[in-house]
Amino acid sequence: MSFVFSTAQGPMNKSGAHTVTEFVLLGFPGDWEKQILLFSLFLIVYILTMMGNGAIICAVKWDQRIHTPMYILLGNFAFLEIWYITSTVPSMLENFLSETKTISFAGCFLQFYFFTSLAATEVYFLCIMAYDRYLAICHPLHYPTKMTLQHCYTLILVCWVLGFLSYSLTTIQLSQLIFCGPNIIDHFICDFDPLLALSCDPAPITEILFYIINSLMIILTAIYILGSYILLLRAVLQVPSAAGRRKAFSTCGSHLAVVCLFFGSLMIMYVNPTSENSGEVQKIITLFYSVVTPFLNPLIYSLRNKEMKAALRKLIGIASE
Repeated sequence: MSFVFSTAQGPMNKSGAHTVTEFVLLGFPGDWEKQILLFSLFLIVYILTMMGNGAIICAVKWDQRIHTPMYILLGNFAFLEIWYITSTVPSMLENFLSETKTISFAGCFLQFYFFTSLAATEVYFLCIMAYDRYLAICHPLHYPTKMTLQHCYTLILVCWVLGFLSYSLTTIQLSQLIFCGPNIIDHFICDFDPLLALSCDPAPITEILFYIINSLMIILTAIYILGSYILLLRAVLQVPSAAGRRKAFSTCGSHLAVVCLFFGSLMIMYVNPTSENSGEVQKIITLFYSVVTPFLNPLIYSLRNKEMKAALRKLIGIASE
């Protein structure tokens, strides 16, 4: 593959060479049969993810019995998952069928911004979902007054705002670097490390800022969630009846499973800036938290939650009429 450079009127770097106007996303190299197979696989995963999360959104919206903060958070989380997987998979599908496998300079950084911002929003969402479960189980008498619908919607708004502010400065700094070639990214998305590696200018401040934000956000939120569940576990163990303990564990088990899947892969990928993961390992880890977890989340939440299963059965009944 040849490098793609700008036209004569394009911006110049310090040495007089033209900056690149496109990047080449190698994705998952292979022959045409392999590309078609991967295209079909990820298309099915994408459709099932959209259907699963869409079903949760519709169930929460149309079933008045679950118009509570817990399920409103779950419905908004499903909405977030739809956008999160959409930030990566459609471009992957296009890449499988493309001969050039190129993405524009602006498109690459837009994908990076939305991908990282939606991931940050998911981290914050998992925090407030842990907070909701902590209040419901550890302080059940105060729960109706502390977690009102207005307070719930305020927390949701804060998550979205913080998520889209978290990486705005890093994205701007990264996009202002000089990219004079090569322009080949050995990944299926525009991520921080591959883009920084292609820059012709050293950018230690941008790199340090990115990993500081990652480390603080992931580690602090993980500590908060872990602390919430330690207190929650202590409260559950004090419940006298076995049925009560099972019900409390069932409402938290789904959320804890999602936390472990998502945070585990994020920590491996981003917290340690000196990690020497190979390109293939980076792809697999990124694939896990960007595609696999949004696909599994509807299954995890619906299979372990009686109220959600009842709401989904009601939704299927309405749809079949």
